[in-house]
Amino acid sequence: MSKPTTPAGTPDELHRRLGVFDAVVIGLGSMIGAGIFAALAPAARSAGSGLLLSLALAAVVAYCNATSSARLAARYPASGGTYVYGRERLGDFWGHLAGWAFVAGKTASCAAMALTVGSYAWPGQAHAAAVASVVALTAVNYAGVRKSALLTRAIVTVVLAVLAAVVVATLTSGASQAARLDIGSDAATGGVLQAAGLLFFAFAGYARIATLGEEVRDPARTIPRAIPLALAITLIVYAAVAIAVLTVLGPEELARAAAPLSDAVRAAGADRLVPVVRAGAAVAALGSLLALILGVSRTTLAMARDRHLPHALAAVHPRFQVPHRAELLVGAVVAVLAATADVRGAIGFSSFGVLAYYAIANASAWTLTRDEGRPNRLIPALGLAGCLALAFALPLSSVASGTAVLAFGAAVYGARHAMTVRNG
Repeated sequence: MSKPTTPAGTPDELHRRLGVFDAVVIGLGSMIGAGIFAALAPAARSAGSGLLLSLALAAVVAYCNATSSARLAARYPASGGTYVYGRERLGDFWGHLAGWAFVAGKTASCAAMALTVGSYAWPGQAHAAAVASVVALTAVNYAGVRKSALLTRAIVTVVLAVLAAVVVATLTSGASQAARLDIGSDAATGGVLQAAGLLFFAFAGYARIATLGEEVRDPARTIPRAIPLALAITLIVYAAVAIAVLTVLGPEELARAAAPLSDAVRAAGADRLVPVVRAGAAVAALGSLLALILGVSRTTLAMARDRHLPHALAAVHPRFQVPHRAELLVGAVVAVLAATADVRGAIGFSSFGVLAYYAIANASAWTLTRDEGRPNRLIPALGLAGCLALAFALPLSSVASGTAVLAFGAAVYGARHAMTVRNG
């Protein structure tokens, strides 16, 4: 199958400005964000003492997805990620469904991240602060992807420093007890799977590297290196934080925590770090929101180019070389959601959409030939099965709403296809 390309020199072509380091940083900014500050408590409520098992399971599925995505992104280095891969490998419908799942799920993620910023930065006016953060970061993205990468680099540095302080403060305190890591009878299979689905929400940012395929230098080399590297760094950080927090709070107290990392440093006797952790959570959520808006707008651009969305959204700004109309639309929708939505519902809905998106990525990777850089067939097979298992282990409300949105997306495709046939 042919590689989708945009003719060189056309107004709709994006510039290749990002190297391996910047691509890894954008992936880290997407993953090491608000998820680690917010997802541990609901995951502990589901998994109990099996929380670390859930983290490991989420990491295995994420690794399979990352490997499949990296091979596909190297083969198809264009904006759009699995929207492009599904279209090229499985057919137009599956590409449309992947793009629909990504845009819907990640738009909900944007709202969740914005609300996390608001709840930490200005608890009394969380919705207002959330909307303000969306407006500010949309403006940053509008000014160009290189500026976004530089800001993300600064955010990642701050967040990693805060997380390192949390790990050191908790593990070196007298309150830390290794026995709290023991797995008990409360770790039921269903709860572990559900918790893995919730924790996967915090791993999914490596897709941002693939969706920036059209803006990465030497994508065949850069993307396969950047995606696994970003995922490996994130897993190490998440495992260290989860272990540190569990040794201080234990699974039961962690499950009850509203702000688990703040509660952990307080339990460790490091009260002076509590405001630092709160600030770090707000900064982390800003980093995730920045990269999420970036990725959703690029998938919107790709779908608009193929007229799965209004073609006007395919415009690229002549000066800043960004899909400015797509970015403004995404920013406006996220701002409305941030002003009205509930963060908990947004996270569950987002997880279902993202897992559906990666299920299509793994199915696409399965069709690659050896000459096209196909991974070991076990990887996409395990990734596809894992995505489906985690998606349908999520809370029933998330499964129902996610299924309904995907069904609506399929209906939109059917109506568009029927109209094309009738007019053609």
